[in-house]
Amino acid sequence: MAGSIVQKVLTSLDDSKAEDVISIDLRGKTSIADDMVIATGRSTTHVGAIADKLLKACKEAGLVAPRVEGLPQCDWVLIDAGDVIVHIFRPEVRQFYNLEKMWGGARPSELRAV
Repeated sequence: MAGSIVQKVLTSLDDSKAEDVISIDLRGKTSIADDMVIATGRSTTHVGAIADKLLKACKEAGLVAPRVEGLPQCDWVLIDAGDVIVHIFRPEVRQFYNLEKMWGGARPSELRAV
């Protein structure tokens, strides 16, 4: 199920002209979700529009009331769609928090001693 939700999220982000979209597989890293998607909007208005469109797409996909944080300010909007967590940032905020580095690294079991 998470795979189809991720695809719907990615399609919605693409339709909204979100930039620098990446998807991170969280399986084995945490139990909070299976996937994390990170995207950038060009301004607070763009971030809000991306989030609104994504919320509509989630509801159309049958997700019951995804949890949302940050929509009033639109610097960083987090949408918890169950198995998929979506972060939509303004460019400066994304660069500051750098979630890709935190969550995108190799799992400890994948690290090898040289």
